[in-house]
Amino acid sequence: MRKRKKVFSLKLEYNPIGRILFMLLLQLIRETLKKSKKTGKHTGRLPVCYEILTLSLKKKMAAELYPATTNLTNNGTTVTASDKKSDVQVTQSTTAATTPTTQQNINNNNIDPPSWQSSHPTLRERNALMFNNELMADIHFIVGPPGESQKVPVHKYVLAVGSSVFCAMFYGDLAEEESEIHIPDVEPAAFLILLNYMYSDAIDLEADTVLATLYAAKKYIVPALAKACVTFLETSLEAKNACVLLSQSRLFEEPELTQRCWEVIDAQAELALGSEGFCEIDLQTLKIILQRETLNSKEVVIFDAVMSWATAECKRQGLRATTHNKRSVLGKALYLVRIPTMTLEEFADGAAQSDILTLEETHDIFLWYTAATKPKLDFPLAQRQGLAPQRCHRFQSSAYRSNQWRYRGRCDSIQFAVDKRIFIAGLGLYGSSGGKAEYSVKIELKRQGVTLAQNLTKFVSDGSSSTFSVWFEHPVQVEQDAFYTVSVVLDGNELSYFGQEGMTEVQCGKVTFQFQCSSDSTNGTGVQGGQIPELVFYA
Repeated sequence: MRKRKKVFSLKLEYNPIGRILFMLLLQLIRETLKKSKKTGKHTGRLPVCYEILTLSLKKKMAAELYPATTNLTNNGTTVTASDKKSDVQVTQSTTAATTPTTQQNINNNNIDPPSWQSSHPTLRERNALMFNNELMADIHFIVGPPGESQKVPVHKYVLAVGSSVFCAMFYGDLAEEESEIHIPDVEPAAFLILLNYMYSDAIDLEADTVLATLYAAKKYIVPALAKACVTFLETSLEAKNACVLLSQSRLFEEPELTQRCWEVIDAQAELALGSEGFCEIDLQTLKIILQRETLNSKEVVIFDAVMSWATAECKRQGLRATTHNKRSVLGKALYLVRIPTMTLEEFADGAAQSDILTLEETHDIFLWYTAATKPKLDFPLAQRQGLAPQRCHRFQSSAYRSNQWRYRGRCDSIQFAVDKRIFIAGLGLYGSSGGKAEYSVKIELKRQGVTLAQNLTKFVSDGSSSTFSVWFEHPVQVEQDAFYTVSVVLDGNELSYFGQEGMTEVQCGKVTFQFQCSSDSTNGTGVQGGQIPELVFYA
């Protein structure tokens, strides 16, 4: 008979005391695990884990205590149970901790790609990634008028720290609770430029949207962006957009921009009033322009511009551009045009035939021109003062010799730069040193080889050493800190005076001129002497 090996075992027939012992053992293991978790100590090895096997309990009891497939994990400690063995076995095992860092160190060929946060080290870069991004967005704006709107995701915190308006909108006493906020009065493109600045400090302005962006910056009180818009507008200011920008600068209460607009409109009035932009201004701005004393323009040009504005305004109001409707939209603005200051020929060929005046008004104006006893008129009678031209004289003296200064179609040229924006209106030239004489002259203004203006004309000199003015068709805007080239080609039989003791720098009022020689000059003119003694300008 085979002898049975004795095994130390405890037979339990669902003994309550045995069950209590097992429960105490489990509680001890759990408390050990909790202490390990709280202390946070990592030694590179996992805590001791005990593999507990059943003591030949009934299957029901073993299944209740230790399901066969259960794995409980807590901070690297694994407790496993099996009901396949009936004897009690207690074993101690240790396992190396495998954190993500150590896993990367173990296997360098399988490194996880870096997160977007770690690949953008600065706060500005990370914020910029959130611009117009649905990730973590907590509210949306519906921007633009109905039918042309755009849905834009935003993050309240970013907008609130960049604008007091948004801060009140999101966190004030009357904070918005809707998930979508409609902004019908702001253009989507301008709103995105505003948001881009608030997320990243980037300013990306464009000519087509800068006015709308300025409106958005003013509305939401973002002064740095508003200032950038104004600077952009001042830089791009020219005759064709000066009237529109004047209207907008008044709306946005930007006095510096307003003053810059007036400088351009006054000096280049005929170009500004003849532009498409003039027809887009509001009635109040039209009245302010017509009241301007310093407009450098003929009154007939001003009258024609007003008629063009009236036609455009009729179209905006959905009216036919009849004489009656034009006069209606103009209202009292018509009486700001100084019609009596036109010449008789200008009036007869223009305003008298436009039908914008009543028969009585036309009759009275004709009498005002011709009659000894002049009727009372509702139109201003005084001529506009216009702008007084200034002259920069670059020579300290002039002279003449028996063989100088001769002209045979060769070019006299000089380069100049100024320290503030001006408008070159023409040139002052020396005339004949031998009595009265006529010269044909071509004058030209260039920048970096590009012709900005030129004019072909004649002038008559009286034999004195005075200068004689020749004019461009319209004053030309000259920017500061850039060199321009003025050239003259004279044709005449008589010798002329010439300048000497030339200066490289001349202070003229608030403007400083600098002069240097030009490679275009083939007739001897340079900084020290020659022709082109004066630059005529407005400032």
